[in-house]
Amino acid sequence: MQNAPVWIDAKLRATREVAPDIRLFELEPSESLPPASPGSHINVQVSLGSQTDVRSYSLVGLPEAGVLRIAVKHLPQGRGGSAHMWRLAPGDTLPISAPRNLFALSRHDSDYLLVAGGIGITPILGMAQFLAASGARLRVLYACRTQEDAAFADILERALGDRLVMKLDARQERVDFADEIARLADGGELYVCGPIGMLEAAKAAWRASGRPPERLRFETFGSSGHAASQPFQVRIPRLGREIAVSAGQTMLDAMQLAGIEMIYDCRRGECGLCALPILSVEGVVDHRDVFFSEAEKAANTKLCTCVSRVAGGRITIDTADREA
Repeated sequence: MQNAPVWIDAKLRATREVAPDIRLFELEPSESLPPASPGSHINVQVSLGSQTDVRSYSLVGLPEAGVLRIAVKHLPQGRGGSAHMWRLAPGDTLPISAPRNLFALSRHDSDYLLVAGGIGITPILGMAQFLAASGARLRVLYACRTQEDAAFADILERALGDRLVMKLDARQERVDFADEIARLADGGELYVCGPIGMLEAAKAAWRASGRPPERLRFETFGSSGHAASQPFQVRIPRLGREIAVSAGQTMLDAMQLAGIEMIYDCRRGECGLCALPILSVEGVVDHRDVFFSEAEKAANTKLCTCVSRVAGGRITIDTADREA
């Protein structure tokens, strides 16, 4: 159960490849929308066979009147959203939401460190361009497999020069968060968008530094976890139900398709509305959210059904005593 979203049509104006598996989409909304701030995203309706679903994509680059840009990484083993997007051609229309920002950039004099991992560059790009244009002190660390995989690196190089540092797996390079945080001025801020392993490393180093928690801001993508997505079973004793979750489904999607009425909003593991109590688990809970603290995840008492999964087994949960 979710507040009814307001959808508007957007025309796909153009596409282009910005990396071997990343495509940029230029969208022209059918009506005027409020200006988007750096870090904003939009929701997009995608078609998954006979079903429709929603995906969130960060807006790429600085805002431009009448145009929204998103980048989509093609995930052949994903849940189908990227495959739908990659099938679209210029001239097609698709329903989108107005921009919303859950990863807002502060607007005060500070020292900024922006870190992106892979497709996590999408919100970081606009932040970096905005800060560079405003004369702020900043550095950007961009971690990728190879230089070829580094979407938008050319734009960042022009905007930042030597303030951009690439970290490439092909050269066995990694982000040393402890060292990078030590270089930040007092009152400096760290923004991270990337896979969950990168995020956890950043959070651990930030805690160890003793810096204020509110100066670390982050966003991740729900497809990233500690284990590959596997099928698993969900038991709901209150309802006498057992539901199969395929490797290409989220737990939230499977429960909705089975007629379980769910409360949810972001579908990104950020808001916590879809979290449910864990009664028992056979296997390992792969917590992929950024809503719960590390201590709460370790306690294994709740999980966010929109992104988190079970690796190799079955989970027993509680939920509201109702079916749709």
